[in-house]
Amino acid sequence: MKTRLPALTALAALLLCAAASLSAAPVPAHRVVVVVFDGMRPDFVSQETTPNLWRLAGRGVTFAHHHPVYLCSTEVNGTAIATGAYPSHSTVIANVDFRPRIDPQLTVAIEAPGIIRRGDDVSGGRYIAVPTVAEILRAHGLPTVVAGSKQVALLHDRSRRPNGPSDSPVLYEGSTLPPSAELPLSALLGDFPPVPQDQFKGARDAWTTGALLGEFWKAGLPTYTILWLSEPDFSQHATGPGSEQSLRAVKSSDDNLGRVLSEIDRRGLTATTDVFVVSDHGFSTIGWKVDVAAELSQAGFQVGRVAMGGLKPGSVVAVSNGGSTLLYVGGHDPEVCRRLSAYLELQDWAGVVFSRDPLPGTFALSEAHIDSPEAPDLVVSLRWTLGKSRTGAPGLQTSDLSPTAKKEGNHASLCPTDMHNILFAAGPDFRSGVLDTLPSGNTDVAPTVLWILGLKSEASTMDGRVLGEALAVDAPPLKSYEVKRLEASRTTMGGSWKQYLQVSEVNGVRYLDEGNGAFAAGTH
Repeated sequence: MKTRLPALTALAALLLCAAASLSAAPVPAHRVVVVVFDGMRPDFVSQETTPNLWRLAGRGVTFAHHHPVYLCSTEVNGTAIATGAYPSHSTVIANVDFRPRIDPQLTVAIEAPGIIRRGDDVSGGRYIAVPTVAEILRAHGLPTVVAGSKQVALLHDRSRRPNGPSDSPVLYEGSTLPPSAELPLSALLGDFPPVPQDQFKGARDAWTTGALLGEFWKAGLPTYTILWLSEPDFSQHATGPGSEQSLRAVKSSDDNLGRVLSEIDRRGLTATTDVFVVSDHGFSTIGWKVDVAAELSQAGFQVGRVAMGGLKPGSVVAVSNGGSTLLYVGGHDPEVCRRLSAYLELQDWAGVVFSRDPLPGTFALSEAHIDSPEAPDLVVSLRWTLGKSRTGAPGLQTSDLSPTAKKEGNHASLCPTDMHNILFAAGPDFRSGVLDTLPSGNTDVAPTVLWILGLKSEASTMDGRVLGEALAVDAPPLKSYEVKRLEASRTTMGGSWKQYLQVSEVNGVRYLDEGNGAFAAGTH
């Protein structure tokens, strides 16, 4: 039986109630469509593999230095795209997290409908602590459509609608808000496709695209649409970037983009519709596997993947997110935290270590904007290299996985192939045929969308920036651009640990380019 969200979240309710007191917002002259290729790397965009995206880029802007936020995973970046906020402000810092207020014993999947419901219950409707683009637009009386073949779509607009016609429906992994919106989809398209054995989910993406074009756009395009496609993410996890199946998955998402663009053109709306194509994160091939919890246990720490009976003082919960691991220490015990960081800095699988409280050789969580109120005590991004996989794709990462895990690809590390993703935009508000080499990021999508739609004051409150250099309309000017290299080190009798972060900043907005570290014996 499918899980439903039972109640309007408090945050969304406040936004919708506030709409009554807003002066009537003018209907925007243009509309915006955002299409997400989950897990898409920029080096797989080509005229042969992605012809529809290639043509779109030719008449718009290619953002050549685009970034996810860290942790570069789906739910974190789905939230960043939706809100324009750093993870520290949205509170979504990982796909899988330990949230004792939601569950004092087990880790939680951030996008699961039941977890979202419980998260809003315990936080007064602030599971996501800032409003999303869809919520802001609906508060101004503007219609939206959210459609995704993954549950991450629900993070864009999670408030319940009463059964009946809705001008702002949500579709997430075959389920809908309002629930009654699911009936015409089943009649039109049949049941939502099951997960195939090879993990290729092109059929799910095609079904979701068909639902958008055939039912949700039946009465016309809303002010804002986001379509979240699950490929090539699933195929790259299963078979690695650049594999035959993964390239087929890239082509599948491009085909669905082509369907969207053709429908916009068929309706005569190309000249008045801005289209963004973005991915949530990049991808790497798994070069090495390490079970971080097992390693810590062998080193004498009281560690587990869960906290049965609750997290006890001095005990540790290790939460794997693939290329990074979150470590929660019971009672924030400073001695255990010190020992943990010192241990991590000696391991050949550790890349960059972040800490809640200052510790030698670490970066503060705030350097990566992951210092949310319920943040872990330590986060370790695992080691990577730019070596090539069997398919010739650069980027080999260490993943926190069981040695028997069958995954071949992953993300969420600070490897540059994880930390660079795609963004293209074309339409009446964008310059044409431009290669934008300034750094940009997923936090910039939401403020740019709101700026285009005339909600400039809302855009100015977000962590991301309006991508003014790419716009053909008045926009905030470029004021600053800086590249920094941050370093941290710790010297012991046995050698020296050194780690770095390469950071780009434009108009004060921070983008992480990469980060890594290593222990060298005998260099004290």
